[in-house]
Amino acid sequence: QVQLVESGGGLVQAGGSLRLSCAASGSIFSIDAMGWYRQAPGKQRDFIAGISRGGTTNYLDSVKGRFTISRDNAKNTVYLQMNSLKPEDTAVYYCAAARSLWNLVHGVRNNWGQGTQVTVSS
Repeated sequence: QVQLVESGGGLVQAGGSLRLSCAASGSIFSIDAMGWYRQAPGKQRDFIAGISRGGTTNYLDSVKGRFTISRDNAKNTVYLQMNSLKPEDTAVYYCAAARSLWNLVHGVRNNWGQGTQVTVSS
């Protein structure tokens, strides 16, 4: 079992920035990829960014150029730097971890964090 703990959410004005963090613990040997999903009210949970242990990344098109994912393997922590935030980025952001980047992107047996709220005001 992998435990994921997110931090860094909050309220920000449009155009502002936030940095999310997610620390993994437990059976971390079983995971290669870590990343982020988000879920807006009344909508499905969508993949937005992922990174493999080797540094390969994958992004949702709508966040490319604004969001940057990175990880510190020594700390088992993944980060999401979010710039130029828009009101439509408002959602609960969930950290996820999986055996592979493909599994992470496609939601196959993902481990989940509890979620952190990001609210972008106009």
